[in-house]
Amino acid sequence: MSASAKKTSSSTSVNHAAIDPAGFVKLGTQLPALADTLAQAINELGLSLSETQQRMLLLYLDQLLLWNKAYNLTAITDPKEALIKHVIDCLAIIPHLPSGSLLDIGTGAGLPAVIIAICQPERACTALDSNQKKIRFIKQISSELGLHNMQPIASRIEAHEASYEVVTSRAFASLIDFVHVAQPRLAAEGRLCAMKGKAPSDEELQALEHDWRIDTIKLTVPRLHDSRHLIELSAKNV
Repeated sequence: MSASAKKTSSSTSVNHAAIDPAGFVKLGTQLPALADTLAQAINELGLSLSETQQRMLLLYLDQLLLWNKAYNLTAITDPKEALIKHVIDCLAIIPHLPSGSLLDIGTGAGLPAVIIAICQPERACTALDSNQKKIRFIKQISSELGLHNMQPIASRIEAHEASYEVVTSRAFASLIDFVHVAQPRLAAEGRLCAMKGKAPSDEELQALEHDWRIDTIKLTVPRLHDSRHLIELSAKNV
């Protein structure tokens, strides 16, 4: 676990009610309440994020909602719902992620890639998606936030050739499909990390367990009542 995932008291020391509204367009009067909700969630997850990082997460949310129509980024338009179901949902996996370079397949609006890059500036993150519009959005927000550890790439995974120590995805409906396309991009001794709602079925696990060590982590996402799991896989033949 990285230093950014260690619990400290710093995440509760920020005066969120007085957060500077400069640069925010869509959050408006909801900004103080959203900042408090985010700070509480960060504390509950045992993360230690600076005031700057928390502001960056809120600016990402603001720009996600601002550019949603132009880039078709999310079906969620309510700021509080988007904060919980997108930002906090992605924050919940950070304490469980192995270290190393990261590839996020089918990243969409940059979930979880941008969230991870904000929280772990020491980690090299690559956001991959075949949708040119969504990659343009990630490039824009990464530039605005100064995310020097983020590399957005518009490509299908089959055409991408680099290898990574961690490969994530929040988009794949099938765990088996994710493993099939992600495995060629995984470095030796690397980990596949799939964000899922429900835990994998016995059928899925049986199809994979011959070649993979599988760890199913049940996540508790603050303010979210839906089921969430992180499935970590490492190859047995390494």
